Amino acid sequence: MKKKKFMPKNNTLKTCLASSLLLFALFGCNDSDSSSGEGYVKLYHLSDDAPAIYLTIDEDLAIESDSDNDHYESTYNGVTYGGAHSNITLDSQNYEFQLAWQDDDSNDVADLAVIYESTLNIAEDTIQMIVLSDSILSPQVMVYNIPEIDEDDDDTYDLFNMRVLNMHSSGEAIDFYISDEDETFNEAMLFGQFAYQELSENQKLDQDDYIFYITAAGSDEVLFTSASIPFSFSSQNIMVIKDNKGAGSSPYSLDKMSDSSVIEYSDTEAEAQFRAYNSVANQEELADYNEVLSLHLNGVSDEPIIADLAYGEVSADLVLSSGNYSLDVTTGEENTPLLANHLLSITENTNKTVFIYSEQTYVDDDNDGDIDENNDGIIDEIEVDLYTLTVSNSLLTTIYTHEIEIVNLIQSDDFSQATVYFVRQNETIETAVNRKSVNYKTNNSISLKNNTYQVFVVTERNGSSIILNTFNLVLDEDSTEQFLVLENDETSPTGFKTTMFSQTLATTEE
Repeated sequence: MKKKKFMPKNNTLKTCLASSLLLFALFGCNDSDSSSGEGYVKLYHLSDDAPAIYLTIDEDLAIESDSDNDHYESTYNGVTYGGAHSNITLDSQNYEFQLAWQDDDSNDVADLAVIYESTLNIAEDTIQMIVLSDSILSPQVMVYNIPEIDEDDDDTYDLFNMRVLNMHSSGEAIDFYISDEDETFNEAMLFGQFAYQELSENQKLDQDDYIFYITAAGSDEVLFTSASIPFSFSSQNIMVIKDNKGAGSSPYSLDKMSDSSVIEYSDTEAEAQFRAYNSVANQEELADYNEVLSLHLNGVSDEPIIADLAYGEVSADLVLSSGNYSLDVTTGEENTPLLANHLLSITENTNKTVFIYSEQTYVDDDNDGDIDENNDGIIDEIEVDLYTLTVSNSLLTTIYTHEIEIVNLIQSDDFSQATVYFVRQNETIETAVNRKSVNYKTNNSISLKNNTYQVFVVTERNGSSIILNTFNLVLDEDSTEQFLVLENDETSPTGFKTTMFSQTLATTEE
């Protein structure tokens, strides 16, 4: 099937192609030094194993900043993977810039770990877009010179501006198609074919909703289909083809980048993944339960989708179509119902973990507030019910920092919150920089740099600080993003335990 070539709405637009030239600034239509006016710069972070990256702009990085003169130097907030700065306004002139990450507690420019330095020409009414890609161990840096477009006709005729940038790490050329939102690939038109790191010319389109498609160069096999994406303003947009880091099988994802934001779109046909963690200890109130659970998805299969999941274990990943499911949980062997019709909502391209936990409730049949009617010091009746907590798994693969997702499943009459302290060698609990408080039945994340930590799980009880658990944690370049689960444990000396397992690998360690 031969596709028609997309035709721009306005052929009189001044366009400029930014060619791919590795590790050098790319000069487009306005490449001369400008001594007046203002231009813009932004950093776009596509290095998947890098932590947050800081951009420093300096008239001369070798000169110390001096408040008594007009020397300009500024370090902008760190940008994480897939993010970008809003356009940063600078006077038109030459600058030096550096990219760095924060390897200790200070984000002062002198204390950052530099990964790249070069020069930058800010010309009037142009945007210098710095794109960081590949591994932080051997980064690639491209600088694209993009003319700013601010034309009255765009508002008058309800037009917007769009370029395409191919940053997919395969290095292969792709074909990029576009259709109206009520059309399919059969009606789509070829917007262009783009080599790796190629930035297209600007095209003007009517403000509307569009669907985008990606194929290999010269192929009609669709490898990516976006949702309908709205373009409602006379803005300047770059559609970036990049690697898919999610659970779906499509190799591509798509970023819509404007002057101030980046929105990621996944393949609409992308699969999703989920797995389960059994946090339900054996309790006499749970009939036929012997610390083994089975999970069923109504309408998917007559057989358990996850069978015989033992207490304290996490299942393997299960691939599903995105959608909403009804989840039942039964005992392993007797198949006695323990939980029914819990909602499991799975979004395309995501990976989630479902934590199954139990909660005790004191029965007060006559609603008089007394749970010990015969005054023998023993609670008359206890009910145990099962619940689920669904948490999104981190898809990060950074090597210098790692995300710890803390899940608090501790039920206690004495407290409802625990604080986890990650204490380094030169710290105490009181001085620890890295700490996170988590309420019962909730989760909270913290990003930690590679180091050796003594971890303390602490709560407050009657004005005293009580240690619920402590253990050592070593994070290095081979570590993965982790779950840290806080649980009750009658066999533990403190009555509580912690369990850690990878957010991306079905292995456990206690």
